[in-house]
Amino acid sequence: MIFYLLTIAVQVLCVIDVIRNGRNQLWIMALIFLPVASTIAYVVLEVYPRFQGNRHVRGARAVVAAKLDPDKDVRAARVALATADTVANRMRLADALSALGNHGEALPLYREATTLGPVDLRSAEKLARAEFESDDPAAALATLHAAPAASAQSDRDRIGLLRARILDALGRKDEAPELYSDLVTRLSGEEGRVRYAALLIEQGWDKKALGVLEEVEGRMKVMDRMQRAAEAEMYRWAMARLAELRAKG
Repeated sequence: MIFYLLTIAVQVLCVIDVIRNGRNQLWIMALIFLPVASTIAYVVLEVYPRFQGNRHVRGARAVVAAKLDPDKDVRAARVALATADTVANRMRLADALSALGNHGEALPLYREATTLGPVDLRSAEKLARAEFESDDPAAALATLHAAPAASAQSDRDRIGLLRARILDALGRKDEAPELYSDLVTRLSGEEGRVRYAALLIEQGWDKKALGVLEEVEGRMKVMDRMQRAAEAEMYRWAMARLAELRAKG
């Protein structure tokens, strides 16, 4: 009985999908007179291909694949480097290691790659990020100073966010907030705002931090679940601090 009801429910959903998406009307006849076979065929031929192109589905599939086999990209990059010891393959392996948080192992590869080949803005940024994540903010700042100038605003802002984190780590607390306050007016993600709020809280500027975190909260409300899940830990921290600041007020 349950199987029969489920079949009817799926059958009805498929008919609705045919009508809404302007599919061939012959599907309706097939779904009515051959419910099981035609439902399977419709899902395989009409529904599944659409979901294949959905960026959220692709993203979710990539996340699952990464969790099931997190070292896949590293293994492939090691094979490529063993086959051809090129600057591009060194960068590829370093990128794969950095993606897993192995910045210490990635750092010498980035340094070798930037020594052997021309240093563009992106490779300099990757090297600086690896130096910073390997607890060497002074070297990271020096790398950014020596990097080619960014021409696009998005590049300047991305590197600016890294620079603000470096200045904070170096104890240059007067420079970092000013940089953050400028960046958050343009950055599309919430990392800049959350890091800015953390620095403000650290310096005792609770009222200003409250305003920044309320902006984060407002932006969260218009995000879908998958967008929030991508930075779940960051948003949990932000909302916990927001609750504490509100309780103080």
